[in-house]
Amino acid sequence: MSSINPQSVAAIPERRLQSIWERPSGLIGWLSTVDHKEIGKRYIVTAFIFLTLGGVEALTMRLQLAHSNLHVLTPEQYNQLFSMHGITMIFLYALPVLSGISNYIWPLLLGARDMAFPRLNAFSYWVFLFSGILVYCTLPFGLAPNAGWFSYPPYAGILTDPGINIDVFLLGLIFFGISTSAGSINFIVTLMRMRAPGMSVNRLPIMVWGTLTASAAMVFAVPFVSVACVLLYLDRTFGTQFFTIQGGVQPLLWQHLFWMFGHPWVYALVLPAMGIVSDALPVFCRRPLVGYAAVALSTVATMILGFGVWLHHMFATGMSPLALSFFGAASMIIAVPSAVAVFAWIATIWTGRPVFKTPFLFFAGFVLLFVIGGVSGFMTAAVPLDFQLTDTYFIVAHLHYVLLGINVFPVVGGIYF
Repeated sequence: MSSINPQSVAAIPERRLQSIWERPSGLIGWLSTVDHKEIGKRYIVTAFIFLTLGGVEALTMRLQLAHSNLHVLTPEQYNQLFSMHGITMIFLYALPVLSGISNYIWPLLLGARDMAFPRLNAFSYWVFLFSGILVYCTLPFGLAPNAGWFSYPPYAGILTDPGINIDVFLLGLIFFGISTSAGSINFIVTLMRMRAPGMSVNRLPIMVWGTLTASAAMVFAVPFVSVACVLLYLDRTFGTQFFTIQGGVQPLLWQHLFWMFGHPWVYALVLPAMGIVSDALPVFCRRPLVGYAAVALSTVATMILGFGVWLHHMFATGMSPLALSFFGAASMIIAVPSAVAVFAWIATIWTGRPVFKTPFLFFAGFVLLFVIGGVSGFMTAAVPLDFQLTDTYFIVAHLHYVLLGINVFPVVGGIYF
């Protein structure tokens, strides 16, 4: 009997793994790659392209508003740019750029070969790209969404907005929800099944906590807006009566469904970025993060409480005093876990020996802008004050302080890092 070489037997699984993981050469290989680093970089680059487009839209709007009675844009063009700016920054930049960073770094932090479902990861990116292109391809033809990034009925109804503008927005948001849900499930399973032996939950980096809580929230929150989009699409296309006043229905139902998704979504744009700061800031302070356990718990608490505050977007719509009281109190309480993280960062800087490198400056600027944006949001939890501030530039400023400070600054600082 001929002897069997043990080395050749051991090499069989290795060759099989190489054949599975090997990427074809050329364009086909570039398009079909499932490598988490490649997909992460594509998310980041695509998100920054959309960020640039959103910035150009904002600049064009500011040119129109720079002086009275200018004619840079027609009213309809202004409505479309206003809507596209919001859709771009909220949906096509803020979360995808964090998904890209997490895609790139999660398996490295967890000691995994790749994400749990590499093909699902690639699918998530391509659906995201398709949703963005679908919405943007209407802009050159003057058919872009034109009822704001929130598209409230009855403004977005078929009677007041009969074109395809809102239909394209609804379809794009449905596809984006599919992408977000697929990516969120992938992150959760990767953490649960792929982390290195011995990496217990009390040893996870804060960024992992941030992305995990954001992903878990998206699994529950995205169906709200997906259902709302399907119902509004049915109203507009097939004449159903889910949001129409003529059908005896309250259009306010759309706002409930949208903000039941929208407010957890806001924290999904925040918590992974806060995780970047919590993990990178101590490096430049030359000491460990102060209060690791408290920051991790505050991350989870923020997302849990985030599901109970959506009505503060609707204080001026005529809610009952009981609802106003409950959601006003919840909107104040949710500031507590955020404050825990802020004090942890300040204590880390104060008790450390900071090195004033570029990433540190971005992270320190993030803390300042986060406090300004957070306090301005906390103020609107007071119902009487919110009545005065609703639909004013104060709310616009709060939104931009939060998103610019708490997303762009950590992302740029993290990429430098």
